[in-house]
Amino acid sequence: MRVVDEFFREIDRRWTEQATDRITLNIIGSGALMLQAQYERGTRDSDVLETESLTQPIKDALLALAGHGTKLASRTGMYLDIVRNGIPFLPSVPHWHPVSTLQLEHFEVHALAVVDVIVSKLKRFNANDVSDADAMIKLGLVGHAELVARFQSAFIEFSHDNRAADLERYVANLHRVERDMLNVPETEFDLTMLRY
Repeated sequence: MRVVDEFFREIDRRWTEQATDRITLNIIGSGALMLQAQYERGTRDSDVLETESLTQPIKDALLALAGHGTKLASRTGMYLDIVRNGIPFLPSVPHWHPVSTLQLEHFEVHALAVVDVIVSKLKRFNANDVSDADAMIKLGLVGHAELVARFQSAFIEFSHDNRAADLERYVANLHRVERDMLNVPETEFDLTMLRY
């Protein structure tokens, strides 16, 4: 059994908070990749995107149960982190896939689509992000046209506020993926609008 699957099943088994409906956990980053592909890597954080349904008591209970430094994290080598909405570089309407194989009692886990995960990683694009992108491309899970379309959606989303200042770097990271991993020409973007 994969570590990531067992991690979420263990959270579900240990959950004691009362709720009328199952709680949706939207997983982003490498955790989402591991939930959707035959893929594992050393980093073991599972980022949960903050949503309205994650009330403060639920967030507190999740982090107390499975956050960094908890007994569960020490035992499994994985931990949960909750990421504020608006921080990740995401298309205007992210694509989520229910992870039905987990069959949990208290939670419904949704994984961010693989291409959207790769788009989000173009914000930071450290060594782990580069490895994730390369692995997903080698598995045939990232098509160039879809990657560019999803990137353009995120680009437009970020171009309307102070986050626009960093978009030139994200475009350079996309070009690196296109040039070095997909072996296709770099997509041109109009960056002049970002300088006003």
